[in-house]
Amino acid sequence: MTGWIGRWLSRAFGVEREEAGAVVAGFTMFFLLFAGYFMLRPVRETMGIAGGVENLQWLFTGTFLATLAAMPLFGWIAGRVQRRRILYWVYGFFATNLVAFGVSFLSDPDNVWIARTFYVWISVFNMIAISVAWSVLVDVFAVSQAKRLFALMAAGASLGGLTGPMLGVFLVGPIGHAGLIFLSAALLIGSALAARQVHRWRERHPLAPDETAKRQRPLGGSPFAGAIEVFRSPYLLGIAVFVLLLASVTTFLYFEQARLVEARFPDPVDQTRVFGIIDTIVQTLAILSQLFLTGRITQKLGVGVLLVAVPLVAAAGFLWLAFAPTFAVLAVVMVARRAGEYAFVRPGREMLYTVVDPEAKYKAKNFNDTVVYRGADAVSAWVKAGIDMVAQQPMIAMLIGSAIALVWGFTGGSLARAQRRIETAAAAENA
Repeated sequence: MTGWIGRWLSRAFGVEREEAGAVVAGFTMFFLLFAGYFMLRPVRETMGIAGGVENLQWLFTGTFLATLAAMPLFGWIAGRVQRRRILYWVYGFFATNLVAFGVSFLSDPDNVWIARTFYVWISVFNMIAISVAWSVLVDVFAVSQAKRLFALMAAGASLGGLTGPMLGVFLVGPIGHAGLIFLSAALLIGSALAARQVHRWRERHPLAPDETAKRQRPLGGSPFAGAIEVFRSPYLLGIAVFVLLLASVTTFLYFEQARLVEARFPDPVDQTRVFGIIDTIVQTLAILSQLFLTGRITQKLGVGVLLVAVPLVAAAGFLWLAFAPTFAVLAVVMVARRAGEYAFVRPGREMLYTVVDPEAKYKAKNFNDTVVYRGADAVSAWVKAGIDMVAQQPMIAMLIGSAIALVWGFTGGSLARAQRRIETAAAAENA
């Protein structure tokens, strides 16, 4: 069966025969991780609306503070655990948390503070767990392999994101919210086992003679090394700015989505269904793009296209919403923005890290993906709330969002050029 899969992947997607096992394992790692997360995501969104759209900025602030508290713990783990074992420690910790939440929902299902804590926790879990999964791939695959294979493995995330909401819709009745949480914990453990197969493949196909020995050593450094690394490197700081702008665009659209969904669908059950349908459409488009477009676009046109195209679409979407602030328009813009992020922006963003050292791939990357992202979430949430309060006109926020998206696209193009320069310089040095 492995031989058949290898031949099919080689013909359809340009995967070399010896890479097939790693691609399947990477695809499975993302599929299980995202299936578990997306089962719970529509419930989280409904909980956010239940607390009042006007209070969402407080949940975003709580998420940012929780992220700040979690980062030293992650930094401590990354500095003392063998590089290849970081994911197992992090996922084991999060799976334990999920079991604890499942027990809490069973014992007190209507407790509003448990619900709010879960909203904040799952937002932190999402960022760290996904960032660590990408860190494994960035660490394992060479730049040339990343350009060919990342989009294909990322399609596992989209398929998981498509499967997760469907599982939630069908299983929430028979097993309840607590049952979904327990199932998510099991899927997370399965994702860790798939990551183990990726590491084993790399050990059988080392990039250099000493690579196996390096991967057995902890990264070392302080729990705050990721932040220090980002502020020392103009390149990593540029990625941080890119993430900040991405999060700001996302938050502006998220608040508009919550406002329009609350107005159009007052029933929480309907809200959960709407969020689930949007998730399903987004993931369907994303997986088709990842399978048949992203890899080919990257090889022919470069990483820059992945990092610029979606910001330009988002800028146009904001302008459309400014003059037609309806739920139908919002749905189209949200689907385009989110599908584009999964299919193009995320793989392109991860490729930027293929030219940095191992410590940056784990620590600096995780700092950008969590603290910077959630900090931008919190700040832009208050900015959006302030604009709405002062202007009393959603159009103003949408026009500002369009300007932010344009700056986001310019930053993405600049980073793609910087990545090419670093890659070329490294190739010349090793020649």
